[in-house]
Amino acid sequence: MNTLEKKDNPKQESPMNPSEKRSNRKLLISGLLVILISINGILLYMNYQKKEKTEEQAEVIRVKDKELENQIKVYEALKADFERQSQELQAMGLENDSMEAQIASITSDLNELRGFRKSSYSLADQRRFRDRAAAFEQQLKQKDEQIATLKQDNEVLFTENTTLKTTQNRLSDSLTTMKSTNVDLTEKVKVASRLEAQRLDINVVNKRGKELDDKKNEFRAKNAEKIRVTFNLGKNDVAPKEPKTIYMRLIEPDGAALYNLSTGSGSFQIDGEDMYYTAKRDIVFDNTQQQVSLMYAKNAEYKKGQHTIELYADGFMIGSTTFVLK
Repeated sequence: MNTLEKKDNPKQESPMNPSEKRSNRKLLISGLLVILISINGILLYMNYQKKEKTEEQAEVIRVKDKELENQIKVYEALKADFERQSQELQAMGLENDSMEAQIASITSDLNELRGFRKSSYSLADQRRFRDRAAAFEQQLKQKDEQIATLKQDNEVLFTENTTLKTTQNRLSDSLTTMKSTNVDLTEKVKVASRLEAQRLDINVVNKRGKELDDKKNEFRAKNAEKIRVTFNLGKNDVAPKEPKTIYMRLIEPDGAALYNLSTGSGSFQIDGEDMYYTAKRDIVFDNTQQQVSLMYAKNAEYKKGQHTIELYADGFMIGSTTFVLK
């Protein structure tokens, strides 16, 4: 009977022993570690990609910033060169409105460049400003060639005038030897050759560069950034055609002449005494009733009241006028 029961009952499974349980736990922990390591690896890779993209963006902004800075420097140099040319032409007694327009155009471009944000300075902007700068540089080169030619012509004219003046001096010496009265004659010639400033006109230039004109010569002090004096030199057949220096004194309401070395002021002599001038202009007198202008910027607020303009040349006052700042 016992034997039959043993044959009919199936074989029962033995319970899991402790060593097998430990083995399964190790496998489970190992699997979890593999999963965690994989997740960390993915996160690290994603962070690396993000960092690489951020660095690329930073490099693009840095390059744009550098290009923008370089372009600003190019335009600042162009502006300085055009202003130098304008001063050279003014020193020769020449006016050039087209150059003033070019300086204004460069200033406008420079302000636009300075207004760019680093990220908004596109490749199209870079090409546009490079092309404009190249055109300005070509104009600058052509104008330098013209100025060089004008300087050569002026040197020839100066030499001719110097030769003429030397001849006149020799003649004067001869006449002095022959006649003791020549001193009086020379003085009379000097007085007769005195230049005369005619049709004096005062304009006030405001901070926007606009010139304000008033027939009564009355302006608002707050609008006065610069003072421009314009006049014509009257005909004088006695005066030699030669280089002249015109001195301007701008006298404030308290009687003191404006004087600032940094803006070109200095001193000259009248009747053997030093006198301060506000601004000066070198010209070549050609007896054609040529127009001359002088510009002065105080770089500070002007005083209110009546101002006086005095003009001198060759030791004489050649003209004066007044204007009022209210």
